[in-house]
Amino acid sequence: MAPIVSSGQYDYDLLVIGGGSGGLACAKEATGFGKKVVVLDFVIPSERGTTWGIGGTCVNVGCIPKKLMHQAALLGESLHEARSYGWNVPNSISFNWESLVEAVQNHIKSVNWVTRVQLRDKNIEYVNGHGVFEDAHTVVAKMKNGKERRITAKDILIAVGGRPHYPDFPGCKEYCITSDDIFSLSTPPGNTLVIGAGYIGLECAGFLRGLGYEATVMVRSVILRGFDRDMVNLVQAEMEEKGVKFLIGKTPTKVSKQPNGKLLVEWLGNKVIEQGEFDTVLVATGRKALSKELNPLAAGLEVHPESGKFTVNAEQTNVPNIYAVGDVLHERPELTPVAIQAGKLLAARLYNGGKEHMDYDNVATTVFSPLEYGCVGLTEDEAINRFTEDKIEVNCVDKFYSFNCLTVLIIDIN
Repeated sequence: MAPIVSSGQYDYDLLVIGGGSGGLACAKEATGFGKKVVVLDFVIPSERGTTWGIGGTCVNVGCIPKKLMHQAALLGESLHEARSYGWNVPNSISFNWESLVEAVQNHIKSVNWVTRVQLRDKNIEYVNGHGVFEDAHTVVAKMKNGKERRITAKDILIAVGGRPHYPDFPGCKEYCITSDDIFSLSTPPGNTLVIGAGYIGLECAGFLRGLGYEATVMVRSVILRGFDRDMVNLVQAEMEEKGVKFLIGKTPTKVSKQPNGKLLVEWLGNKVIEQGEFDTVLVATGRKALSKELNPLAAGLEVHPESGKFTVNAEQTNVPNIYAVGDVLHERPELTPVAIQAGKLLAARLYNGGKEHMDYDNVATTVFSPLEYGCVGLTEDEAINRFTEDKIEVNCVDKFYSFNCLTVLIIDIN
């Protein structure tokens, strides 16, 4: 393929900051329309020193490794049940954590490699550097070796995603891990405390228990906030039946390392300090956008004061030539397929006369807890808040006809 040249006064037509799903989707689409594109991608090491290759959260420390470990847990459960279905399976079945981690990491590396090859084949330049704004059309890429490269572009797309949030209590950053670390953990996690009960926390606790490790979930208030309460109760009940323990209404106050290598966790509940000993503590109390690391003020960018994310109109920020997709968007679903579709549609509008915009309503999502939970549309509470209770009708399919309770919202907006 012949080299693609920029069509104006800038080095590139499109500069993408972030090598995750949304940014790469937009970059690939833009080159298909004949635009010159560069992608900046850089991973700041986690507190435990974990880094990874191109592909963003989903490929390296999110969807892909999560689903692989979830599947490994399901396979173990199937093996234990196989004798009941006529399979001559040995009574004693063992599991090897190191082998699973090696398989997961090998798969991730293969995806990293394929992604790099795709960029090369599409004439998309890849720069392994941390992008920082100098102005609305200029980004400085800071390399690992200390060198810097100044890059200009007509349009800039922010697709840097986010990273796990660390709660502020003594010992948290020193001794706890996050979802950035669990999928490449070199030693078995053992008895694990998961702090946080969003979908990431429950998924991690679920597959760890399925792999044979003790798992406890500590939650300050609500499990799976933002999801349908009836379904959440089913998910929790199934996890408890499989041996996951829940500490509800508890707030961690301190983590310290014991002489035996164990982690002593102290928490507050009912105005009483309690404690427990664990091998691993995984914090999953939410994620923060990597917006401030971009020096957004230099480009005139505004971020939401509470979330630290960008408020956009059709993916356009308050600066006309700067756009954003993915997890850096304020009040938008943090889902890989959403970022991919938004990136593709944005490129089509910018460079091919497209008119279609991303529809952020009615996006389907799945929680890969032991009892997998999929949903689409508004929850009952959300529907009541938006339309008032007298304008909605809720129907539940009886469990006799379905493995799970299915909630259907029929909304009468008239």
